[in-house]
Amino acid sequence: MIKPTFIIISFILFYGLVACSDDESYGPIENNVINLTEEPFDYINLNLPSHFTTDVPGQPLPTSINGLDNSPSDNPITNEGATLGRVLFYDKGLSANGTIACASCHKQDKGFSDEAILSVGFDGGLTGRHSMTLINSRFYQRGRFFWDERASTLEEQVLQPFQDPVEMGMTLEQVVSAVQEKDFYPALFENAFGSQDINSDRISRALSQFVRSIVSYSSRYDEGRALSASPGANFPNFTNEENLGKNLFFQTIPNGGGACFGCHTTEAFVSANPGPQNNGLDLATTDEGAGAVFNNPIFESRFKTTTLRNIELTAPYMHDGRFATLDEVVEHYNSGIQAHPTLSPALTDDNGNPVQLNFSAAEKAALVAFLKTLTDMSLSSEEKWSDPFE
Repeated sequence: MIKPTFIIISFILFYGLVACSDDESYGPIENNVINLTEEPFDYINLNLPSHFTTDVPGQPLPTSINGLDNSPSDNPITNEGATLGRVLFYDKGLSANGTIACASCHKQDKGFSDEAILSVGFDGGLTGRHSMTLINSRFYQRGRFFWDERASTLEEQVLQPFQDPVEMGMTLEQVVSAVQEKDFYPALFENAFGSQDINSDRISRALSQFVRSIVSYSSRYDEGRALSASPGANFPNFTNEENLGKNLFFQTIPNGGGACFGCHTTEAFVSANPGPQNNGLDLATTDEGAGAVFNNPIFESRFKTTTLRNIELTAPYMHDGRFATLDEVVEHYNSGIQAHPTLSPALTDDNGNPVQLNFSAAEKAALVAFLKTLTDMSLSSEEKWSDPFE
C-alpha cells in the first residue's frame, strides 16, 4: 500500500518532498495542508474487464463502450493532471465564502451525486436541478453536459459551477486568483502541465481529467458478467430474483420486458441515444430542459440520460429529484409515463400512447434488486477519488 504523505505549503516541491507528516498541527484545511501520496495514483490505466470492450455478436445495440469516450485529444488523462483535478475538486476555497467545493454537490459516498433533492450553494441558495452523478461521464459520445446539455464539453462544464451565483458565486478571475494564492498549487500545476502557470484553461483541463477518471466496473453485475457469455444469460452469482430483474431490464417490451437497455446501453449503462430524451415525467412542460438550449421544439422537456451505475447510492432520482426510491422510479416506468408531445418514441406503443408495462409486484421488486447489483462500492472508498484535505 502506498503510504499517505502530508504535503505542507512551505516545503512542497514534488510529491515526495514532505515534512511533518505526523504533526497534527497541520491538520485543518485552513492551514492549506493536502494529503497526497508520494507517487500519484494511477488514473490512466482503467483495467476495464473484457466485457466492457467487446461487443456481444448479434446484439441490436452495442454492449461495449468502444467509440463512446469523449476525452479530447488535447486533454488526455495523466496521473499528475488528475491529481491536480482531485485537489481542485475538493477545494472549498474556490467558492465565494470558502464553504462549497465541487465535491459538496457530488459526494463520493453518494455516487458522486447528492442526497439532497436540490443542492445547497455557498450562501444557502438551492440549485435549480438535482446534482447529476459524475460516474462514467467520459462514456457519453455526444460529449455534452448538464441535464439540459448546455455545456458542449466537460472542459466547459467544470468551470460553470464556480461562476454560478447560487452554487459557488465566483468569477473565473477570482478562481484563478484563489488558486494562485495557495502555496501548494504551483508545484501541482508544474507536475501536471510542465510549468507553474495557473490559468482557467489548466484548471478546466485538470478537473476534467479527474472527472473522466471516475469509472465504475467493479460491481456484482460485473462479477457475474465475467462468468457469462452475454448480459442476457443468467448469472451464476445472482439470486433468482436478480436474474429475473436482469431479464426484464434487457428484454424488449413485446417480449414481456421493460426494454431499459434501449436507453441505458452498453456495459457502462449509459445513453447511446443522439441527445437528451423525455421520459414522460409530466403531461405538460414544467421545465424546458434542453428546449431552452437548442432552438428546436423537439428538445422541450428533454434531459440527458445518466448512467445507472451506482444508482442505489444516487437517490433521489430524475433531474428534479422527485423520486425518493428506486421503487418509485420503477413504478413510473411501469404505470406513470405521461403523454408529453416530446415523449421519447421508445416509451410509446404502436398507437403513440405511453407504454404500460403492467409488471407484477414481484417483477417490480426483481427489477429493483437487479439495479442494486450495479452498485460499485469501490468508487465510494477508493482513496484516489477521495478528499485530499481530510
